[in-house]
Amino acid sequence: MAALEEEFTLSSVVLSAGPEGLLGVEQSDKTDHFLVTDSGRTVILYKVSDQKPLGSWSVKQGQVITCPAVCNFQTREYIVVHDNKVLRIWNNEDVNLDKVFKATLSAEVYRILSVQGTEPLVLFKEGAVRGLEALLADPQQKIETVISDEEVIKWTKFFIVFRHPVLIFITEKHGNYFAYVQMFNSRILTKYTLLLGQDENSVIESFTASVDRKFISLMSLSSDGCIYETLIPIRPTDPEKNQTLVRSQLLKAVVSGNTRNGVALTALDQDHIAVLGSPQAASKECLSVWNIKFQTLQTSKELPQGTSGQLWYYGENLFMLHGKSLTVIPYKCEVSSLAGALGKLKHGQDPGTHVMPRFVNWETPQGCGLGFQNSEQSRRIEDSEKHIEVEVRKFLALKQTPDFHTVIGDTVTGLLERCKAEPSFYPRNCLVQLIQTHVLSYSLCPDLMEIALIKKDVQLLQLCLQQFPDIPESVTCACLKIFLSIGDDSLQETDVSMESVFDYSNSVHDEKMEEQTEILQNGFNPEEDKCSNCDQELNKKPQDETKESTSCPVVPKRAALLNAILHSAYSETFLLPHLKDIPAQHITLFLKYLYFLYLKCSENATMTLPGIHPPTLNQIMDWICLLLDANFTVVVMMPEAKRLLINLYKLVKSQISVYSELNKIEVSFRELQKLNQEKNNRGLYSIEVLELF
Repeated sequence: MAALEEEFTLSSVVLSAGPEGLLGVEQSDKTDHFLVTDSGRTVILYKVSDQKPLGSWSVKQGQVITCPAVCNFQTREYIVVHDNKVLRIWNNEDVNLDKVFKATLSAEVYRILSVQGTEPLVLFKEGAVRGLEALLADPQQKIETVISDEEVIKWTKFFIVFRHPVLIFITEKHGNYFAYVQMFNSRILTKYTLLLGQDENSVIESFTASVDRKFISLMSLSSDGCIYETLIPIRPTDPEKNQTLVRSQLLKAVVSGNTRNGVALTALDQDHIAVLGSPQAASKECLSVWNIKFQTLQTSKELPQGTSGQLWYYGENLFMLHGKSLTVIPYKCEVSSLAGALGKLKHGQDPGTHVMPRFVNWETPQGCGLGFQNSEQSRRIEDSEKHIEVEVRKFLALKQTPDFHTVIGDTVTGLLERCKAEPSFYPRNCLVQLIQTHVLSYSLCPDLMEIALIKKDVQLLQLCLQQFPDIPESVTCACLKIFLSIGDDSLQETDVSMESVFDYSNSVHDEKMEEQTEILQNGFNPEEDKCSNCDQELNKKPQDETKESTSCPVVPKRAALLNAILHSAYSETFLLPHLKDIPAQHITLFLKYLYFLYLKCSENATMTLPGIHPPTLNQIMDWICLLLDANFTVVVMMPEAKRLLINLYKLVKSQISVYSELNKIEVSFRELQKLNQEKNNRGLYSIEVLELF
């Protein structure tokens, strides 16, 4: 099933959207970054995950951007056209568009098109196309006229087919529509006339297209509210001849024929499209997702503030103007199947009957792949753990099929069902391989970690902590309990990932620590004694204390498991209650390990640990605070934890002193900067503009 998730406003910045809306939303060089071009003078680079702008560039007063900005994926630069003919190229470091590269072209530009894997193309209003590099080599070169007089380009799309660029653009003249397909590997331009069918008076409101190995599927939303499809061959039979293509009705009456603010259409994948518009004459505007394969409405979302009739889709995000704000609606969809199109009904199961898995793909042939389509196949595949492991390895060695995610989820579901039914059955190697495909999550298979906790399989738990982003805090704490309580002998027999652990056997450093009388590391001295009464009570030499603090309190494999906990995501509100259930001696052990990590961080100026993926200083300090907040009353009553608490007290006190000195240095630098500015501005007239937010 397709699902539209909760929408969010990309930015509170008011966009200069004209009557026609924005000029465009285009993908940048990073999947999370997008270029938004308004209908005035400004281009803004947004980071969607942070919902904030990363940069903004504007042309001078009096100039108008006439073409959406795009990213040159080969050079990671941005390109825009203003005043129809002036091309600008800049990067993230540039501030003023007036000072960046400029090229004035000899003809007016309709659109710049850019996709991954090839250089950008420039499509001129008269139908000619140039590669960016060839155009910049001679900006004033003559641009030929491809389309006829009064013929206007209405829409264009750029594809990569068989690793070669393919450009399609649609033109309109006196109510007639034409499609031009430019094949750049053969330099062939083919023109097609689009026949509208029975309703010759209809006006096409929006276009979208998808491509496969043989055809471009051109879909159009007409003024009668219906969606039509025209199949355009990738390899034309007679490219020199003006050919005629007939369109067929794909979906009927998806929007009202008299929508006020226009409609929009975009292809999401081979089987799903998104439609923007009012479903009925009197209703509010909606965003709807349709399955064109089974002609069913999958989901819809009402947009009470209205839209501009524009819709963009990249990755898993839909972009549109909702009211006056640029809104993002995340979109999720399973592989199209009859089960997904019709919905999955839950029926009561008689004892002994086979339960259908949650991941069903009715298009998968019986006996093909690893899908558990029926009970016979399930029993045949699950004859033995060794056989399952071999079959999984064979499947994973193949290239990912369209239903790869479905098969993986289906397989894990079937294996876990048998694990619960037969306690002796536990194909751990197979489960490890499936987790390492990076397509699973806790929400998808919650029973996986539950069974691993019962089995005390620390390797599998560590892998889940590293791979799953949505593990509940209660499960994280359950893993922590096992990691702290499992014996060292049992750990020696397990195979856990050690990439986050550095070499703890730093004997040379320990000897130097014993010989020195005073050591200051990033403001913290482990031997510094400003609490003499405490040391008198402890009756222990500083040298012994230093030696103890510089040796790791846990074995390396336990350290690797605890590091997985430190890297896990959590919410403090939900985590704290579960931390109170961990035994006090285990909390003390964990605190000792965290204190040891902090000392190691303090040994170098960058305050970081060595290793491939070590814990960060913030993670270490956050967990120290969490453990003390949840268990301070219990820990403070333990005699063996007294020295640790005093050391932590010294740690905090020394860091406060360091930050205090840094603040003094910062203030001094600011005063010097002011003096320097006053010296430079002496005798000059200046105006200061203060912006208050």
